[in-house]
Amino acid sequence: MSPRPRPRLLLLAAALLGLVLGLLPTATVPAAAASPAAAQPRAAAAAAGTFRNPLNTGPDPFMTHWNGAYYLTTTQGDSIKMWRSPSLGTLLTADPVTVWTDTDPSRNRNMWAPEFYRFGDRWYLYYTADDGIDEHHRLYVLESERDDPAGPYHFKAKLTPPNHADDFAIDAGVLQLGGRLYLAYSGINQYQHNGLNIAPMSNPYTVSGNAVALDAAGGCPEVREGPEFLYRNGRVWMTYSACDTGKPDYQVWMMSMPLTADPLVPGNWQQHQGAVFSRADDRGVFGPGHHAFFRSPDGTEDWIVHHAKTTSQYTYSDRTTRAQKFTWRADGSPDFGRPLAMGATQDLPSGDPGSGNYWINDDGRSSGPGGVTYTGSWNSGTGCATQCFWSDDHWSDRAGATATFSFTGTRIVLLSVKDTGNGYAAVSVDGGPEQRVDFHGPIRVGEAVQYVSPRLPYGRHTLRVRVTGEHNSQSQASFVSVDRAEVYVN
Repeated sequence: MSPRPRPRLLLLAAALLGLVLGLLPTATVPAAAASPAAAQPRAAAAAAGTFRNPLNTGPDPFMTHWNGAYYLTTTQGDSIKMWRSPSLGTLLTADPVTVWTDTDPSRNRNMWAPEFYRFGDRWYLYYTADDGIDEHHRLYVLESERDDPAGPYHFKAKLTPPNHADDFAIDAGVLQLGGRLYLAYSGINQYQHNGLNIAPMSNPYTVSGNAVALDAAGGCPEVREGPEFLYRNGRVWMTYSACDTGKPDYQVWMMSMPLTADPLVPGNWQQHQGAVFSRADDRGVFGPGHHAFFRSPDGTEDWIVHHAKTTSQYTYSDRTTRAQKFTWRADGSPDFGRPLAMGATQDLPSGDPGSGNYWINDDGRSSGPGGVTYTGSWNSGTGCATQCFWSDDHWSDRAGATATFSFTGTRIVLLSVKDTGNGYAAVSVDGGPEQRVDFHGPIRVGEAVQYVSPRLPYGRHTLRVRVTGEHNSQSQASFVSVDRAEVYVN
């Protein structure tokens, strides 16, 4: 048996991330900076029809567009939360809805990788949970009370193939083929501890037969997980993630078979050689994987939503949800391209109504009404490259130095690099009480959300960031970095 990967979710990190979930902005513009003269008209045009990743601070995303809105879930740990928004550009300003918690001690811990599908006029939400012991992870399904992805839900069933009735299992996905349903998941088999399995279902909540194992390639021995499906050009394409999700080499691989073939016959699945979506060091993207697919609002475009990191370190933190469009090759296979830098500007999906937000760069450029001024001693430069918006930022460790953003809207979000030498800032809105914010990070990551303001009456406001010259006991210095702000107007 291959060595087990480390646990996939740091619960403490998830709890801290939960404090800002639903409040965060979309992230930012191109990896390569343009000249200020060239950037301004481009930014003005971009404000109405573009978005910037990340979409969420959680990992293991699943998303669909239904009835005029995007619905997104990510791994939260102790509950299942869902975000709803009419636009990708405002997805993270939506308040999350907690769609499930559980009092049963056998399945109310470490809830991972929720996915939801509509069958008939009800939604079925598949997820993984345990009792606090990783090896006890099992698969479960909820059923909605009405025709609404956000529920409410009630517990429906535990999903257990007879030949793996009491075995480790995670990452349920549903294959729909020839009018039948199949449960695909990652669990124990003869190839991996976290290997790919497929079992027949008689309905959305009942496994009706034994699971069969697939000997899937992956470039590393330990993990095959998160199976997802595309149906096009006479074939079903099964994509899955390989390697440990804590590694920078976590990546997406693919198998396929004819739509008319039996998915329970392993020999029907054709392995496609090599990763189809993998790390892009030059863009600051590491470990892209655990993904899902969704269509644009008008149904004309295909999109992948996935998580990835901005650090090459072996860590389960810093996994954020991102999305980008993909296309199809002449041979009928999907072409996912390369993962985009987290600050890359993308056109919104076709039919998306737009976000209504704008940005203010640290050098004063803005795509809306506002700017930033500095007092005291600050450094500036482009050393952060793809980790920063327009590839530049400001930083200072001088106590009393300030950066003041002026903006017109209802909320402002401050983003910048977290680093091992960062310290505390004192942040205030409209001259009000200061809030102490720690800009330190145990590893360097780019484009992190440092501060989210409360919702404000629409109008002109200021955000002041003051360097305190102090830092926590783990930090090496007291720098405070300023990269950009996102302003929301509704």
